[in-house]
Amino acid sequence: MRDFWARWTGTRTFVVTAAVIFLTLTLTGALHVTAAFVSFLLLAGVAVARAIAMGETAPIRIQSRADDGAPSAFEAGPALAILHRLPDPLFVLDGTGRVTFGNRAAEPLIGAAAAGKHVATVLRVAPLIATIESVIADGVARSVEYAMPVPIERHFSAFVVPIAAAGAGEPSLYLVLLHDLTDAKRVEAMRVDFVAFASHELKTPLASLSGFIDTLRGHAKDDPEAREKFLEIMADQAGRMRRLIEDLLSLSRIELREHMRPSDAVDLLGVVSDVTDGLTPAAEQYGVELAVTAPAGLPRVRGDREELAQVVQNLADNALRYGRAGKRVEISLAPDEKLGRPMVRLSVRDFGPGIAKEHLPRLTERFYRVDAAASRARGGTGLGLAIVKHIVNRHQGTLQVESEIGQGSVFTVLFPVAV
Repeated sequence: MRDFWARWTGTRTFVVTAAVIFLTLTLTGALHVTAAFVSFLLLAGVAVARAIAMGETAPIRIQSRADDGAPSAFEAGPALAILHRLPDPLFVLDGTGRVTFGNRAAEPLIGAAAAGKHVATVLRVAPLIATIESVIADGVARSVEYAMPVPIERHFSAFVVPIAAAGAGEPSLYLVLLHDLTDAKRVEAMRVDFVAFASHELKTPLASLSGFIDTLRGHAKDDPEAREKFLEIMADQAGRMRRLIEDLLSLSRIELREHMRPSDAVDLLGVVSDVTDGLTPAAEQYGVELAVTAPAGLPRVRGDREELAQVVQNLADNALRYGRAGKRVEISLAPDEKLGRPMVRLSVRDFGPGIAKEHLPRLTERFYRVDAAASRARGGTGLGLAIVKHIVNRHQGTLQVESEIGQGSVFTVLFPVAV
């Protein structure tokens, strides 16, 4: 230790002396400020590099501890702070499969108190556990991809590699590095969906537009009445494509951040009031009474205000489009609970023709329609309830649909109360 301080003090004295010399030259005008500063940095860098090369820096020993308070087998230098800053989850196991260290990014997966516990008890993922056991058995590094289906489906790639033991007699260590593939998987799924469904949905309006354009260029170009009729139909088809593209973009944005929990406290009654104000002209046009009920002192919910407005907008708009034969749509808010957790219940009820029970499980699928022709005729894209489902998932809520033929439908959503 004395040798270390002697060497390091010498290096430090050298750097300080150089700083004084360059400062003196600058003040006396013998050297320009910028040139002096750059020269000092270069000289200091060379000195520090020389100190490191000659072993003039001492490692810092940091140990994680197991539940019993005993030091674990994991040691690290100053790089431990870097490990905690990594965005990817990383943890270290001993030769028995027990966790000896986990960075902060790993805490949501393995827990903050995972040290000393077996990895199988903190991370119940069969493919990953099997890979870890194989690496411990033969010491050969391996990679594996796996999915965690609950609470929100997430995909990971794991790299498991043995680490040289820190010293004689200490157990071997094994590094497990995880990389979140959820966004990449969702992007790929969205690409497949777009090719399979969106291209089909866009094909019909594009064909209509092309046909009417040819007609207007041909025998109808001198027919004002036909021209006005065709231009109106073309405007409707263009609007249909615009709505479809807007819903696809909205769905893609929501899916990409579905695993990220919102944290704002939102007044759901205020959101409902804003949405119903915007829908009042459409309700009057359809001859539908739009009623909102809510108790006083309703608690705020945890969420994203814009996305909550999308939920209310889509549910209320569907009720107006498909349930307007009942001449009334009721939107109600009330406190509720789920598994002892306080919630706020949002219900949208119409008194229209209702939905057959065989259709209910598939209502939130992309582009699924009970009556495709009627949906297209009323401007539907087949994506509204898919958007609602993903927003509800992101908010850790639940969506329930009840319907009886001839009695109408009730869409109920539970949102967690903001704490």
